[in-house]
Amino acid sequence: MNEQAYLPYIPEFITVHLGAPDSNAQNVTVSFPDYIKNVASSEIYPTWPESAIRANIYAQISFALNKIYTEFYRSQGYDFDITNVTAYDQSFVYGREVFENISQIVDEIFNSYISRRDTVIPLYAVYCDGINTTCDGLSQWGSVELANKGLGAYDILTNYYGDDIDLVTNVPVNSPQASLPPVLLSLGSVGNEVRTLQIRLNRISQNFPAIPKIYPIDGVFGEETERAVKKFQEIFNLTQDGIVGNATWYRIQYYYNGVKRLNELYSESLGYDEISKQFTDKVELGSTGADVLTIQYFLSLISEFVGSVTPPLIDGYFGPETQNSVTSFQQTYGLPVTGAVDLVTWDALHDRYADFIRTIISSTTEGQAIPFPGTVLSEGAENENVRLLQGYLNVITTAYPFLPSVNPNGVFDANTAEAVRAFQEYFGLDVSGIVAASTWNKIADVYNDIVAGLERSVGQYPGYNIE
Repeated sequence: MNEQAYLPYIPEFITVHLGAPDSNAQNVTVSFPDYIKNVASSEIYPTWPESAIRANIYAQISFALNKIYTEFYRSQGYDFDITNVTAYDQSFVYGREVFENISQIVDEIFNSYISRRDTVIPLYAVYCDGINTTCDGLSQWGSVELANKGLGAYDILTNYYGDDIDLVTNVPVNSPQASLPPVLLSLGSVGNEVRTLQIRLNRISQNFPAIPKIYPIDGVFGEETERAVKKFQEIFNLTQDGIVGNATWYRIQYYYNGVKRLNELYSESLGYDEISKQFTDKVELGSTGADVLTIQYFLSLISEFVGSVTPPLIDGYFGPETQNSVTSFQQTYGLPVTGAVDLVTWDALHDRYADFIRTIISSTTEGQAIPFPGTVLSEGAENENVRLLQGYLNVITTAYPFLPSVNPNGVFDANTAEAVRAFQEYFGLDVSGIVAASTWNKIADVYNDIVAGLERSVGQYPGYNIE
């Protein structure tokens, strides 16, 4: 799972374009501390008071990290993180010598940045020299005057950026990574990348009301999310396929940055609720819960068609049997053999499962519930699978009249969600109102037993005590 979509980190390297963004100039990749040392040595004087030097370096770090975290240039299709043109970014003189005292200070604080209190994103800490140019942010020469008056680095920063800033320290260093998910996001996808996508589309829709709102934000790529993606693609002249690949992901990122003004000093910023994770990064040995059940259900059906895939126990626990089953699947389909399910393996599992579901002839399931269709159903979905689900729920109410019935209209509306939650609560499942493999499987089991009982004699439902 890609961490860049969540908490900021210090990149090991940064790629600098030695010219204006559209110029045919050279790109150079240097370590992030070396980049900041170069910028600081190019923009300020080593003879300044130390607190002024520190304040300026904090601003330079935060400015650069903001550009990297928001993928400002990469979201526009460029292959670099920042330029060296001061009209756009910071001064960087490739190959220059750096000052010793500046180098020492950078080594001490390069893994720190400025942020607004209770927000995540590094502050877009604009600054200028304060003599030839002025701006809303830090004045470099003004910082010297404040330092000479005895102000420390933090007090100098609050003088220019406000009292609501914090210095975030001891930020982890990580290899540079793009936020782009490793697989395409489409109908049926589940995970933190889908949740990020939904949050961004909903915010963009405030400025572009034609894009329908997605509710709830649940990390499930359902029909509502697909409609929102297609409308976004239509508005911004992309292929209207409802699939989020490279072009759509980065176009959404670009417009999200714009409407949130993330590359401005006074932006909406990002709260922790906008970047928090909802799903486990990796399902592996020892994991439990609904995700494990879904994986086991997928593997169980696939193993019926592919002899080299060993079936797992379907118990919601990722034990050695499930690990062996995952390993056999990865070996069969040429995936990295880890025995754990990351996004790449999950996507392959989902695709293979969906392929086999499509091969099942409807007559073989006549009178019985079909296997899980492979696409998670949630509020807002509208398709034939929802209609089938509603029909199963209504049959179940004949044996469990205290469970609510629904209108079998093929629309996963609020009443359907409430009926699903009631079923989940009664049968001891996670009460989410979302129908993934574990809930569909349980609904199908109860439905099949009721139908079998009705065929034998009225009032007999094998396996269940009727109240």
